[in-house]
Amino acid sequence: MKEFTIENLYNLEETIAAALFEGVQYPWELLPKIDSFIVELGKKLPEEKFTQVKENVWIAKSAKVAPSANINGPAIIDEEAEVRHCAFVRGNAIVGKGAVVGNSTELKNVILFNKVQVPHYNYVGDSILGFKSHMGAGSITSNVKSDKTLVVVKNGEEKIETGLKKFGAMLGDYVEVGCNSVLNPGTVVGRNSNIYPTSMVRGCIPAKNIYKKQGEIAEKY
Repeated sequence: MKEFTIENLYNLEETIAAALFEGVQYPWELLPKIDSFIVELGKKLPEEKFTQVKENVWIAKSAKVAPSANINGPAIIDEEAEVRHCAFVRGNAIVGKGAVVGNSTELKNVILFNKVQVPHYNYVGDSILGFKSHMGAGSITSNVKSDKTLVVVKNGEEKIETGLKKFGAMLGDYVEVGCNSVLNPGTVVGRNSNIYPTSMVRGCIPAKNIYKKQGEIAEKY
């Protein structure tokens, strides 16, 4: 599972939440800690750059937030980010610098690294999306198993018990997810990989690969 550690998935220089990742091996270990981290970090944000608009919600003065967007705390919207029409931030969300949260997109318990794009009708829950990762229109993270059992990360014969009931997807830096794809609970996608449109994805996808369908993954050259 070494390929799917924080070190191999993310450039921590590209998130305001870098301190949260310190001393942690796998990114999903951070999911229960996002809310308290935001509250503590928010108190330290410079007032010349951020405005606390309501309890536990901090928005950068350079960010663009549509009047119709609904942002619940704890949440931090970083500099130059854009939160568009009817976006719904349910809470426990960090939206990175220059990131785009699109129309009718819903976020819950997430970290979006800088320049992430979830621009059209996306649901992203209990997930971490790396630098410049992008989810095509209608693609979602499914964060609870249908039988409600705890999520297990699977990479071939390797398995890691997460102890989590809610766990969407971990996307490494520069991951591209095609339109109308579903990332099943416990999905982990390595850096620079692509997911074909309308895919149903589960398990771990190595870095620099193209996921076409279950059992058909091609290395990128």
